[in-house]
Amino acid sequence: MKCIPFIALVCCILFGCGSSGQPKTQVKIKFDGAAQGTYYSITYFAPDTLVSQKQVDSLLDAFNFCASIYEPKSIISRFNRNDPTVTADSLFKVIFDASMKVSERSSGAFDVTVGQLVNAWGFGFKNRENISQPLIDSLRECIGYQRVKLKNGKLIKEDPRIMLDFNAVAQGFSVDYMSNFLISKGITSFLIDIGGEVRGQGKKPSGESWVVAIEKPAPDMNSAQELQAKLNLNDLSLATSGNYRKYYEENGVRYSHTIDPSTGYPVKHNLLSVSVIANDCMTADAYATAFMVMGLDKIKLFLEKNKDLQLHVYCIYSGEDGSMQIWADDEFKKLIINEKP
Repeated sequence: MKCIPFIALVCCILFGCGSSGQPKTQVKIKFDGAAQGTYYSITYFAPDTLVSQKQVDSLLDAFNFCASIYEPKSIISRFNRNDPTVTADSLFKVIFDASMKVSERSSGAFDVTVGQLVNAWGFGFKNRENISQPLIDSLRECIGYQRVKLKNGKLIKEDPRIMLDFNAVAQGFSVDYMSNFLISKGITSFLIDIGGEVRGQGKKPSGESWVVAIEKPAPDMNSAQELQAKLNLNDLSLATSGNYRKYYEENGVRYSHTIDPSTGYPVKHNLLSVSVIANDCMTADAYATAFMVMGLDKIKLFLEKNKDLQLHVYCIYSGEDGSMQIWADDEFKKLIINEKP
């Protein structure tokens, strides 16, 4: 799961003419709720309530029964238990195929088979185990995206211990899933925020952009949220991954929830958070995790070699003197409207 950026909504209600032949009044519809162990917030403009909160809750509940490792009856949970009766549905196939593409493109920095390691470190649906090098070596034997495939709706594993984990991509996909639903209902101006993964579609009727914010990395998980930067988000998606909200400390050492599949251990570098803008939220979500594994230098190299992905990145990291530093690519900078020094 991801750390949750504080989302700043700058919304208004516009009143048009109601006479025949002229545009109908566009009103703001907004509702909030809980889903996937986190929150969601949806705001859209339309002449009427074209999509209700009940519809949204129903869709997100159905999504959980596909992709949530915390739902024992979900498709992914049943695959992880090697249930021979389970078959992938269309949603599962989309998430799996996208995860495999990111796993391959990132050379395994993002790896959909990391489930066993996530659980061992206590960041999944099980309590943390007593970590030892022999345990990590054993678990790494069942890690590797190249060792799984879907065939005729069935998950084929080289090792039955392999466990999929969609946590680093499912939330982003749920934003895309909901976005497509709103568009299918004729809604073209909206902002969706599910656990900090966001999509801004179109502009508000006033012509104003949707405005969202990136959270400043906090000293610890209990610190109040502060904003680091605000930016316009029109027909784009944003996802943020960081190591400052979800971790645990033991013997004075902080262990991040971001696991490096190549080592089996939480990442150790000076990168505090990565925000990624992409054309869809699932892609932004997956690469935010991959980049947290890579670290800043490898991120820069990756962006240079993979321009076709059209990813834009905002990195917050610790300098050599411990001060907070920022690096962002030029296209991301163009979207920023306010930033703390």
